[in-house]
Amino acid sequence: MGQVMIAFLVGGAICVIGQVLLDFVKLTPAHVMSILVASGAILDGLGLYDPLIDFAGAGATVPITSFGHALYHGAWQEAERDGLIGLITGIFEVPSAGISAAIVFSFFASLIFRPKG
Repeated sequence: MGQVMIAFLVGGAICVIGQVLLDFVKLTPAHVMSILVASGAILDGLGLYDPLIDFAGAGATVPITSFGHALYHGAWQEAERDGLIGLITGIFEVPSAGISAAIVFSFFASLIFRPKG
């Protein structure tokens, strides 16, 4: 099976989990997002998220679970280096590039596209 198909199936499976939680468990979108972020952090803490990224590529790095992975990864790396202060600052260091990119690209998109009202 090709790498693109694996990424599609894994990313789709993560999205299906979120949709099932929305439709059948009747959680709010904020609850589902929090569960998926926490799941990514837990899977990274158990050492399972990096192998998932190696296997699925973008199928594991694009969904919101990857944000939990990045938060945990950053906090753990900085905690090992700087102790308790690193634990706090690390959650901002690793995911900051993705968040910054989202803000910059959103700004440029707002300059190009106008909402219809």
